[in-house]
Amino acid sequence: MKKNVKLWVFIGIVAIVVALNFVFGWSDLLVSGQATAWLQTTLAEHPVEAALVFVALSIVGCIVLALPGVLFAIAAGTLFGAVWGTFLCWISVTIGACLAFIAGRYFLKDAIKPKLAKNKQLNDLFFDGARKSDVYLLAITRLIPVFPYNLQNFAYGVTDISFFSYTLYSALFMIPGTAVYTVAAAGIIDGENRIACFAFAAVLLVVTLAVAYVLKKKANIE
Repeated sequence: MKKNVKLWVFIGIVAIVVALNFVFGWSDLLVSGQATAWLQTTLAEHPVEAALVFVALSIVGCIVLALPGVLFAIAAGTLFGAVWGTFLCWISVTIGACLAFIAGRYFLKDAIKPKLAKNKQLNDLFFDGARKSDVYLLAITRLIPVFPYNLQNFAYGVTDISFFSYTLYSALFMIPGTAVYTVAAAGIIDGENRIACFAFAAVLLVVTLAVAYVLKKKANIE
């Protein structure tokens, strides 16, 4: 029962956030573009403040409100351009990933790990063999866009992967995916460099998927 206390607290927090979001419409505020419009207005006179607010909104939007990270990658590209947009989005998703990992480890691991460990394949992959496979797991799940980052971040907190390894490899392997969306979005508003942005994003996506496929084969992860 004690192992489940933190789990129920976590579920309670999620329920409260969902209810408050429904009442106050925080997600709608971010998705509708009002926040982006405000940032665009602020950016001209206060670029540093706009960048800091964007990072904060991205972390809250992805981790607390569970909004897709691609929305903030697109916003970063259109607001700050290909280079700075990629950097700010990468900083945001890295910080958010770390916070979610800590929450998953504190609230979920005690209750969920024993259940996962009963399955031999999952136990070997995430616990007994975590030190051997964590690089491959993080590389594959971060590089392939089909794996939702939001769920990954909490899920990795349940595993035995160290916080240092998780942070280092996540930060490294999230760069390509972040750059693909951000650079492509920047190309939409950058008429002069549009073709170059789209071409770079397309090539990077192909290379990223190819690397993920090779790593998957090497790690023998089904």
